[in-house]
Amino acid sequence: MKNLLTRPLTIALLALVLGGSAFFVWQKNGTLSPEQRYKLQETVVGDVTQNVSANGTLSPVTLVNVGTQVSGTVKKLHVDFNDVVKAGQVLAELDDSILVAAAGQSEANIASAIASLDLARANEARIKSLFEQEYVSRQELDQSVQARKAAEASLRLARAQNDRDRANLGYSVIRSPVSGVVVDRQIDLGQTVAASFQTPVLFKIAQDLAQMQIYTSFAEADIGNIRVDQPVRFTVDAFPNRSFKGKVKQLRLNPTTTQNVVTYNVVVEVENPDQVLLPGMTAYVSIVVAEKKEVLTVANAALRYRPAGEAGKGDGNKDAARGAGERAAGTGGNGGAPGAAGARGKRRDSGSGTVYVLADGQIKPVAVNLGITDNRNTEVTGGDLKAGDRVVLGENLPNVEPASGTGVRMRMF
Repeated sequence: MKNLLTRPLTIALLALVLGGSAFFVWQKNGTLSPEQRYKLQETVVGDVTQNVSANGTLSPVTLVNVGTQVSGTVKKLHVDFNDVVKAGQVLAELDDSILVAAAGQSEANIASAIASLDLARANEARIKSLFEQEYVSRQELDQSVQARKAAEASLRLARAQNDRDRANLGYSVIRSPVSGVVVDRQIDLGQTVAASFQTPVLFKIAQDLAQMQIYTSFAEADIGNIRVDQPVRFTVDAFPNRSFKGKVKQLRLNPTTTQNVVTYNVVVEVENPDQVLLPGMTAYVSIVVAEKKEVLTVANAALRYRPAGEAGKGDGNKDAARGAGERAAGTGGNGGAPGAAGARGKRRDSGSGTVYVLADGQIKPVAVNLGITDNRNTEVTGGDLKAGDRVVLGENLPNVEPASGTGVRMRMF
């Protein structure tokens, strides 16, 4: 019976405490000065650099796939991963027993064809002599000539077959077509290689790792700002605190469409003299597409801010801030997977916006015209905003601390 009486009383007391705290917060918020209530920042004159970004994959400029034209069992391996090879160097050898037998057979066919040709020539000479003495007919002479020509053709065929068999025998020795570094070996000793339908890849050789390329892709909204020979900066996960340089080598005209997002492949040329960059590394590419010096700038957070009473009256200001951020971040892809581009979707008009300036103890909206952005600050190209104005970035949340001695401690039943 006692518990039934104390429980409603406890709930009522708790509701009273919460209501008093809320009233205290409201009263404190109402008495805050604008400097305490708002997060403010002065507009300044500075430099703005706009970049477009994307992910790509590092690859050698020339990567040669070394295969084989004949089948056989791997008898010897002369190179391994990371070995430096010269053009013409032996990489591997296949078992050539069957190929040697085929070459011997074709050589025997040549000898047989030569013997048949000698006999055909002798028969032709004999028939021709008899024909002149009118002991044989014209038909027999023509048949001897035809037999001699057939023997000559058989000899040419036997020699051609021998050339083919000897070439196949030579193909059993796998040689490097270029000088470079073995970056991949796809066979092992004793493995059987079958080249019946397509040429199997045995080795991959990078011709020169001192010269690398980055294959990346940019969205169509960014590709118009990219030009050949533009400087490029990029980083890789292996060296997060180091920035590398390159330049745009090629803009490929073949577009790729994924989920209604159109991207274009961009090839970046990279110098790799110390060969710390390895094939297959993910590169985070940034290309400078615009730069302004000594211009009035405003923080992007100020473009996103809307007072509480006007938060739902329109999205133009948010669109301007979002567009400024998208222009700075770019819409690149990851190698052949332009998923990052698709995530940003379509662009919005970001040529103008509104910021709120603190003046005479009150905040008032100021319309501005916007230029380029670096994803943190945006260039102001027009409007009533001037350097030194304090713009609102957001509102400070009040921190309520109960005074000592007035706290209520309750035991929950």
